[in-house]
Amino acid sequence: MGRYGARALGLLGRLTPTEKDDRFFQLLGYAWWGAVLLSALSYLAHLFALPFEPFGSWGKALAGWLGARGFALLAVLGLTLLGYRLIPLLLARLPEPEGELTREAVRRRTLRSVSESVLKATLLVFGGLLFLSNLGLNISALLAGAGVAGLALSFAAQNLIRDFLNGFFILLEDQYGVGDIVQIGSVGGQVERFTLRLTVLRDLEGRVHFLPNSEVRQVTVLTQEWSRAVVDVSVAYKEDLDRVLEVFRDEVARFHQDPAWRETFTAAPEVLGVQALGDSGVVIRVLFSTKPAQQWPVAREFRKRIKTRLDREGIEIPYPHQKLYFGEPLRLEKGV
Repeated sequence: MGRYGARALGLLGRLTPTEKDDRFFQLLGYAWWGAVLLSALSYLAHLFALPFEPFGSWGKALAGWLGARGFALLAVLGLTLLGYRLIPLLLARLPEPEGELTREAVRRRTLRSVSESVLKATLLVFGGLLFLSNLGLNISALLAGAGVAGLALSFAAQNLIRDFLNGFFILLEDQYGVGDIVQIGSVGGQVERFTLRLTVLRDLEGRVHFLPNSEVRQVTVLTQEWSRAVVDVSVAYKEDLDRVLEVFRDEVARFHQDPAWRETFTAAPEVLGVQALGDSGVVIRVLFSTKPAQQWPVAREFRKRIKTRLDREGIEIPYPHQKLYFGEPLRLEKGV
């Protein structure tokens, strides 16, 4: 009791905005330790009938209180604390899902994250109710009052209620989960944590974004079931397009059959052909169907390979340039 009470006071001190309050909460911790030790000495004085007053009288009153409700209160607090610490340990012992971004693995991680927060909240609520019940308070009246107060507060906490409802349907419909890479509005990144109230994203630069679930109006999931890399490469207008397309098909086939990359693909790549006639070159488009989150490394690797192959084949990759036209030259007639 002394250790956990002092830790709780120290935690409150660290939550205060200024460091000047830390000393005050440290003194409160010492005072708490003094009260616990004084209670223990008083109880021992009563237990062994020591002639020390007023410790004996205090110990007698403490023994009467402990006999009536004290041990029950301590048991409720102890069991609640034990359960609160065991929940993450028990969930951590569940078998790890196989694969990184398969739907089963993502759903398991998401359910584990949500279950931990829900179980902890449920345990604290029931532990608090049992604690108040053992103090002699009327729980039925408290619950009725809490229902009325909750109804009154629900109008002021509509966004919070929407957060939970939207989070529940996101989880139920498996829209996205922990590990998925998503785009929500103007924010994109990997889902690092998901609860019924909010979604936590970490972007490519390591920044963490906290998004209430009620703000998730439209979400784009980039890693559900499978992904696709769309690679556009330009070649010069002077090149023979039939030869260029043949080179692309050969290089795509080599890339697809490479043992180091074969497991990354979910289907054979496609060379679609001429996608556009650009300002300085002809755009060739290639599609790669890949496993979730593998579209970016596949696209980077193919760009490197096709650049090397085009250089080796002598096929020009265009760069922006302009031609200047000065008009027709003047012709001077004889004798002028």
